[in-house]
Amino acid sequence: MAGLYIHVPFCLKRCTYCDFFSRTEMKYKTAYVEAVIRELELRKDYLDGESLETVYFGGGTPSQLQADDFKRIFETVHRYHNVVAGAEITLEANPDDLTPAYLSALQPLSFNRISLGVQSFSDADLRMLHRRHNSRQAADAVRRCREYGYDNLSIDLMYGIPGQTVEHWKKNLEAALRLNVPHLSAYHLSWEEGTTLYRQWQSGVVCPVDEEISVQLYYTLLHILAAAGYLQYEISNFCKPGCFSRHNSSYWTGRKYLGVGPAAHSYNHHSRQWNMASLEEYFRGVRCGETFFEKECLDLRTQYNDYVITRLRTMWGIRLADLRETFGAELAGYFLRQAQPHIRNGLLSVSDEIFRLTSRGAFISDGILSDLMRG
Repeated sequence: MAGLYIHVPFCLKRCTYCDFFSRTEMKYKTAYVEAVIRELELRKDYLDGESLETVYFGGGTPSQLQADDFKRIFETVHRYHNVVAGAEITLEANPDDLTPAYLSALQPLSFNRISLGVQSFSDADLRMLHRRHNSRQAADAVRRCREYGYDNLSIDLMYGIPGQTVEHWKKNLEAALRLNVPHLSAYHLSWEEGTTLYRQWQSGVVCPVDEEISVQLYYTLLHILAAAGYLQYEISNFCKPGCFSRHNSSYWTGRKYLGVGPAAHSYNHHSRQWNMASLEEYFRGVRCGETFFEKECLDLRTQYNDYVITRLRTMWGIRLADLRETFGAELAGYFLRQAQPHIRNGLLSVSDEIFRLTSRGAFISDGILSDLMRG
């Protein structure tokens, strides 16, 4: 089984923190849909005939496309791929796009999961982040999705926002829990160079929360969601039992996926590919049948590093026997040696030769993963 990711690069306006590839010029939308259809044709053999278990429209803001746009893309997907019965088909959406008319138009299509970019239930936060919606619209969008039969819902939240306190964050989480969604993703704000927020930080307009507050916010997240019955199955992802994001889980468990659209990434076990992060270059390459992506072939060391980076982020962790079988005794032994200091420091746990990040380790996972990677 494999996955398909389709990157929709359009936003009505850019959020201050976002460094994902997106454009605000909707005049390119028709050309974009044509290019995606053409790319699906050009790369129909990338997955070697494996059936699709997941299809995910991400962005950008995919809900800037209309039902007719999705219909044309879905027709092409089904022309070149077998989509299994019961496949998870997700639409990322901005809450204020999900009007009754929009949801009604989506109903004949294949979507069975909606992921809402809420980010915060604080209107002050939303204004700082330059989001288009307010807290009331976010809650209304969740309720409206259910009215139209979309029960498989996820919401994104962000913590570590400038000025955020633990009490502030608790209120955010309580607002989310009142909506009783089956899946929730929570990310610490990142200060990405080139974003508006990064420039505001450099000029002294805003300041990051300090490290102690960040730690408190993280443990508040774990405590409140665990008490509400959510399972942390990946560092930033939580769900009610059985409600994992199948698409995101496929990334962490090493399944093949095809990424279509500008800046989309693909992986087929042997190589990684990433499309040009430029509409003009992407359009030109697809139209002329020229190369519109870069490619990296993966040697054994790189495959090992990918395995460590993705598997250890999850609750399933890394089984030493699987590591040895897949990558050989030398790399398995290297992993075991590198893991020992983190086990002694309580950042990694090991049970039945399965290695997992502890809650303390998950918060500082980047350093641990770096130590476990083979240079």
